[in-house]
Amino acid sequence: MELLPLVCLCLLSCSGETSAAGDGVKVVVKEDSDAVLPCSLSTKEDITRKIFDWKKDERRQKVFFYNSGIFTSQDQQFKDRVSHFQDQLKNGNASIKINKTKMADSGNYSCDFPNLQPRQTFNIELVVGVRVVVEEDDDAVLPCSLSTKEDITAKTFDWRKDERRQEVFFYNSGIFTGQDEQFRGRVSHFQDQLKNGDASIKITKTKMADSGTYSCDFPNLQPRQTFNIELVVGQVLTSWGFILILCVSAS
Repeated sequence: MELLPLVCLCLLSCSGETSAAGDGVKVVVKEDSDAVLPCSLSTKEDITRKIFDWKKDERRQKVFFYNSGIFTSQDQQFKDRVSHFQDQLKNGNASIKINKTKMADSGNYSCDFPNLQPRQTFNIELVVGVRVVVEEDDDAVLPCSLSTKEDITAKTFDWRKDERRQEVFFYNSGIFTGQDEQFRGRVSHFQDQLKNGDASIKITKTKMADSGTYSCDFPNLQPRQTFNIELVVGQVLTSWGFILILCVSAS
């Protein structure tokens, strides 16, 4: 238990992570931080005079289109927030950086070299999430809102936890069912906020076992939207604990 403040501090200081995900790569970042989506040719061929095209999800949103030094055709969502690494093009690196990520940026991206023989396409999943930190036995509000503020009173949204896909809260046009025993009687939504597109939930009397990654999914929206929230339940750092950690780090 004495190590918990140190663990919490480490969690809060992490800006993101990159991992393999099936045939592609998964990049996980906190909201409002920058995300680098990797894309490089194994041959390290100079692509300064080549074409590469970044798109997002099934809607094929235009993220970044590069053609021999010219980049155009950007979707409004990404305008003025996406850049490439000019000095790395000579090494076959077509990676991009998205500044000030939003939860709506989460999704599956493709980096395509349409004129190469054979044609090459790389897949990257970006997960933009929010971290909520509370003390044990406190209540935690996990935020989830549509940017359009569309009325979701008659919609479906589904909260689940971690890879086990534990059912946390399932809402379907006013009916909520199918709750995992761990959360039974401890999770509620904000009925008066549904008209504003707010599907946030509150978990009362949090336990250490509640810590984990939660997803808030709107399966029937077009396009489908999923939001990710990390909950950390533990002792909030006191000033004494923080000073102690700084002293240990300095030594």
